[in-house]
Amino acid sequence: MTFLELAERILIEEKKPLTAIEIWNIATKKGYEKQLNSQGKTPWATLGAQIYVSSKDDSKSIFAKTDSRPKKFYLKSMASQIDLEDTTLPEDIIVNKKKKFEYLEKDLHRYLSYFAYYHLNCYTKTINHNISSKKEFGEWIHPDMVGCYFRMEDWKKEVYDFSNSIGVRGIVIYSFELKRELSFSNLRESFFQCVSNSSWANESYLVASRISENDDFMEELSRLSTSFGIGIIELNIDDPDSSEIVIPAKYKQDLDFETINKLAMNSDFKDFIETVKIDLTSKKIHKKEYDFVDKIENLKSK
Repeated sequence: MTFLELAERILIEEKKPLTAIEIWNIATKKGYEKQLNSQGKTPWATLGAQIYVSSKDDSKSIFAKTDSRPKKFYLKSMASQIDLEDTTLPEDIIVNKKKKFEYLEKDLHRYLSYFAYYHLNCYTKTINHNISSKKEFGEWIHPDMVGCYFRMEDWKKEVYDFSNSIGVRGIVIYSFELKRELSFSNLRESFFQCVSNSSWANESYLVASRISENDDFMEELSRLSTSFGIGIIELNIDDPDSSEIVIPAKYKQDLDFETINKLAMNSDFKDFIETVKIDLTSKKIHKKEYDFVDKIENLKSK
């Protein structure tokens, strides 16, 4: 079964618009994901990306997407049979309803820590910009958060030891730049800020809690992401488990150690790389040294 066939099957059975993560969660409950020929560590992201591309770029696609936040997908053939009334509001109405933010950019860190931990198997570390000199580093050198995925948590010990013996890196390093919103008004500045301070890592992501669904905007965002390998994550602060990787990042085999050396002058980043080194050496992850991962009920209640 392909990802699109999986999505079609779930949408037929559920008879209502669903987000990509909802489709994936239902599929796993029913055991359908076992029929996929996929070994990726974020299959729900692959699912969402394939449905989005199909609904947007393929005129013969069986899928359509709503204008709701978050976006949901449904089958064109079932449009007359399902209730789209609450999910087809024009985007300008949705934007007006959500014009004011009731949270700060720094408030998004706890939501990203949760998403990274449970959906990327990644331990994060917030980087405090105030403890570094802008004269020494420049305005856009620091990422907002960094993270590490340890393969030893998923691989058998013998496989992990073998990978080390042949020089295969046992970790994936992430870099994140956070914004409350991504739209035409701040796209280029936000994107190139992310390129400037995140391209040293294996995977780099631009993260926002609100992303415009304007077709021209999404086309430009996709173009920039493809050109520079930067991924896009949309955080859902109302339902963190419905957060999604809108565009996967391109994996870079080599780390930029010249930039890492500059970042290590920041004590938060220095602590991060020292902790990762200790964890790799000891083969034990010291979770208390990374960002605290809040419980889902606490995130939903605030």
